[in-house]
Amino acid sequence: MTKKITIAIDGFSSTGKSTLAKQLAKHLGYIYVDTGAMYRAVAFFAMQNNLISSDSFNKVELVNQLKDIILEFKFNTDLGFAEMYLNGDNVEKAIRTIEVSGFVSKVAEVSEVRAKLVEQQQEMGKNKAIVMDGRDIGTVVFPDAELKVFMTASASTRAQRRYDELLQKGDVVTYEEVLKNVEERDYIDTHREDSPLVMASDAVEIDNSYLNREEQFQAVLDLVNNIIKED
Repeated sequence: MTKKITIAIDGFSSTGKSTLAKQLAKHLGYIYVDTGAMYRAVAFFAMQNNLISSDSFNKVELVNQLKDIILEFKFNTDLGFAEMYLNGDNVEKAIRTIEVSGFVSKVAEVSEVRAKLVEQQQEMGKNKAIVMDGRDIGTVVFPDAELKVFMTASASTRAQRRYDELLQKGDVVTYEEVLKNVEERDYIDTHREDSPLVMASDAVEIDNSYLNREEQFQAVLDLVNNIIKED
């Protein structure tokens, strides 16, 4: 019987963590969990309920309403991956906008939000055979994961990728505002008090500034196969 492991993928925004995680999960037959989608959904909830804006953030009320937030992943057979549902509604597309991106790191700073989502994430991964990506998967959610990957790339490279992606979706944005968003999220993610973005001491760092998707996938798949073959 093939050894089942936990794969934790952390890193900066727009480094392709989710793309890699989906590829690995599909190839290995593992469960894939996009933790970023969970934080985006909470940020979207805060936006919908007027709890956060460009000049205010009612953290206390968001914490009070956490009990009313139900997050679920439902597999879409046509797309081949699970989509994010918030209180029964499919919000997969709604949470991927530049507006949500502007608030998600601020929402993720709230300790009570992190505690609620980390608990759910750990429950999802209790049986292993899971690929999870985010900011604190290898350091907080699964510190004992058999494989930890930390992904990085230059801010300009990541902004260009994100900009191209948004344009393809029909969003009206400028490269400059996308770059600003990437840099702001980097600062917040690495400087927050609760579970800041750091590379785990036993993680493998992958700078994909000059790697295509297939090269990146193969590099990490080799790491997975080495671990699986150890036993």
